[in-house]
Amino acid sequence: MARNTITVNAPPLDVFGVLSDPPGYALWVVGSKAIRGYDEAWPAPGTEFHHTVGFGPLVTKDRTVVLETDPGRRLLMLVRALPFMRATVSFTLEADGFGTRVTMEEHPNGAPWEKLWNPILDTLTMLRNAETLRRLKRLTEVRAGPVYPGRTS
Repeated sequence: MARNTITVNAPPLDVFGVLSDPPGYALWVVGSKAIRGYDEAWPAPGTEFHHTVGFGPLVTKDRTVVLETDPGRRLLMLVRALPFMRATVSFTLEADGFGTRVTMEEHPNGAPWEKLWNPILDTLTMLRNAETLRRLKRLTEVRAGPVYPGRTS
């Protein structure tokens, strides 16, 4: 399991607002090339968005499905990018002073992904997710605007 945490200088509902914007995923998720379509009710449980992901010439079209949502607190999704991966990804949001502590966890989901998971893949996933969270932080803080208590930049 890969687990990463970052503090965003914006309130939890602002962070959740970015998580609730399917087209925005192409801006902050490492490896995301494009969002091809999405359910209008996203992120209600059972809704999905369709994406193109990959690196270089290795790309695939697949989808992400919401498994659980608690606005301003948590989003749990099943992320598919077959044949590369299938994983559950969660974002947990906790108020932290004037900001939000965002924890992202990624677990391989189903065969053969769970059996193939190893410390090297875990480390690579953590590195990718650290950059994903840095991008999420930047986008959220830009959208929240320049005047927010606790903003350092």
